[in-house]
Amino acid sequence: MAKIKKNYVCRECGSIAQKWAGQCLDCEAWNTLEEIAILPEVIMSAKLAGYSGTAGACGVQRLVDIRKEEHMRFLTGLSELDRVLGGGLVIGSVVLIGGDPGIGKSTILLQTMINLSLQQKVLYVTGEESPSQIALRAERLGLNGDRVDLLAETSIEKILQIAEPLKIDVMVIDSIQTVFTEHLSSAPGNVSQVRESAALLTRFAKRTNTAVFLVGHVTKDGSIAGPRVLEHMVDSVLYFEGETGSRFRIMRAYKNRFGAVNEIGIFAMTEKGLKEINNPSAIFLSRHDKPVAGSVIMVTREGTRPLLIEIQSLVDQSFGNFPRRVTLGVEQNRLTMLLAVLHRHVGIAMNDQDVYVNAVGGVKVGETASDLAVLASVYSSFKDITLPTDLIIFGEVGLAGEVRPVPYGEDRLNEAFKHGFKRAIVPKANVPKHGLGDMQIIAVTRLAEAIEALRN
Repeated sequence: MAKIKKNYVCRECGSIAQKWAGQCLDCEAWNTLEEIAILPEVIMSAKLAGYSGTAGACGVQRLVDIRKEEHMRFLTGLSELDRVLGGGLVIGSVVLIGGDPGIGKSTILLQTMINLSLQQKVLYVTGEESPSQIALRAERLGLNGDRVDLLAETSIEKILQIAEPLKIDVMVIDSIQTVFTEHLSSAPGNVSQVRESAALLTRFAKRTNTAVFLVGHVTKDGSIAGPRVLEHMVDSVLYFEGETGSRFRIMRAYKNRFGAVNEIGIFAMTEKGLKEINNPSAIFLSRHDKPVAGSVIMVTREGTRPLLIEIQSLVDQSFGNFPRRVTLGVEQNRLTMLLAVLHRHVGIAMNDQDVYVNAVGGVKVGETASDLAVLASVYSSFKDITLPTDLIIFGEVGLAGEVRPVPYGEDRLNEAFKHGFKRAIVPKANVPKHGLGDMQIIAVTRLAEAIEALRN
């Protein structure tokens, strides 16, 4: 009998160590080494030969001699999902979808597979739920799954042996943490099991031109469970996000070899499954009966889509030694920096005030175009003045007090104009050369100019 060899694998970078240590020597992460038991002779067995190697022609080729081919895509039946994928699902691609439990990962994939089954041959592999549970969900959602093949299996070898003769076009693995390869002695969900199972599925997808969806669990900090190398192996990494108690869901692309990164798709969870939101800007805007202090509308950009976002601020007297700076959806360190710029270049000090900033709707604004809107919102709350409801603001603020232009300024203004906004305070370099209808555009180059425009 072959001797069992024990190694330790880092779940962050996938490096292998002979002995356990508190810190990985390669990526320097702490407490990430996990024990695995391996039979070397079995790993190199001929059973894996059918799935070894890579797709494509062998040998060295000149870059100019390689024939350039457009990626063939097919629509999933959900326009928001197609947007996140870059225009549709690419054949032979591997897509990893992560999200909190109950967020709707299985629901959206079941809807997608039923839509694709009208023109493609699909296979849904479930390792967590029973076939009856999948059938009950389809019935509850009012979906007709008479053309969807369902397989309840967790052995990756058996899955591939069954799938290959069927010549399927799309396959779902729900989830990658439940499948295992019989040639590793560790339990399913282990670092080595997740890595090897994903590697076999990736090689299968490239060799047979089968598009594969992988469902991934997430850890407490929101990242996909398993080795970090898992995200490098796949073609696309999508995260399904949503606030607790909210019916809205946001799917965000963190990696996409066939489309834009940070593209988002917005859905609403209903009794009949997930429905696309045709006007996503509407869900991020609060409809106040009358203007309120501390509320400012800005235009952010997610991927290729401009979105109207409401920034709300509350500035209140601080009764502690250290004033609080609390943000939701906006970077906290950047807020602290912006308040220092406001003090230095405009003369408004808030060292005795608590400042709370929130991006309405649970959206995360990561770009610097929110700087001017955040400061306008904070100033409005601090002075207790209301701003016009038809006013839009965006722009980056530098440490010297200058207002810098942001990318796609004209597209942002067009989005605001389309939603009925009549005034805009923007960087001077973002002002359109030919104007924009009857919209009044106020160009500013300094933060003091923007604050003065708010007073008027």
